[in-house]
Amino acid sequence: MTISEELARTIIDPKAYSLRDPVDQAFAAIRKNQPLDKAELEEMEPFWVVSRHADIKEIERQPEIFHNGDKSTFLTTHEANARVKMLTGGEPNLIRSLVSLDGKEHKDLRGIVFPHVTPRAIKPMEEQIRGIAREFVDYMLSFDGECDFAADVAFLYPLRVIMQVLGVPQEDEPFMLKLTQELFNNADPELNRARAELSPEEMLKSLWETTMELENYFKAVTEKFRANPTGHVNSLIANAKIDGEYLNHRQMMGYYIIAATAGHDTTSNTTAGAMWALAENPAMLAQLQAEPERINAFVEESIRWEVPVKHF
Repeated sequence: MTISEELARTIIDPKAYSLRDPVDQAFAAIRKNQPLDKAELEEMEPFWVVSRHADIKEIERQPEIFHNGDKSTFLTTHEANARVKMLTGGEPNLIRSLVSLDGKEHKDLRGIVFPHVTPRAIKPMEEQIRGIAREFVDYMLSFDGECDFAADVAFLYPLRVIMQVLGVPQEDEPFMLKLTQELFNNADPELNRARAELSPEEMLKSLWETTMELENYFKAVTEKFRANPTGHVNSLIANAKIDGEYLNHRQMMGYYIIAATAGHDTTSNTTAGAMWALAENPAMLAQLQAEPERINAFVEESIRWEVPVKHF
């Protein structure tokens, strides 16, 4: 028995997530009746729907069984999978990054940056990050009572923080935001490269063009930081070696791209979603204002509530 086509299509439909209710109802039905089962749709390979927290945690603990890199990290059609493999020489992902790697390669690459982004390593940056936060709060207040919080604040504050950690100049931030949105919102006519509804073939072409634009940018970054190394994350990537050799092209570009895009995109979505939840629940806002010690728990709950990454 497999999950019904109607439920399977609902939980992979971006528009359903924008409405929220259809997805909530679909997952409620799945958790009740088929909490760990397979979905089969004609245009793509079958995929497992793991809907319970305990099962997901168990899978995450067993990387030797549950791999990242055997198939695409995105749910894509048979046709799109074939085209990606043609472009990459047989690999299932356009970008070879940490989220699509396993075993020794994953461990080696993770070790390049991980020691530099632990809570202890980041702690010295706290006051600088708080300063950026205050700057954006002041910016929000300058709108005289009304703004587009997502576009005017939530997209920009995490971007500034991540770009400073990476060593990206402030004048390059709009470029990085544009390409990040094109990369992760390829199905969204408001944010994709063409600003239009795209066919599957056009989506793949758009993704490839965005990826190539990012790679061209990071070629110059590599030259810059190999000539003048710093403590920034991009410099660590540029100068990293595994078994005495620099990272190969696919490893290096995948690392740059995932570091420069995923960190602020997920945080932006969570921040915007959290503010939306407060706007819809004024009693919750009043409670946080009266008891600011609850804010940390609210932030953690916002990540669960918003789910900035819908699937892997």
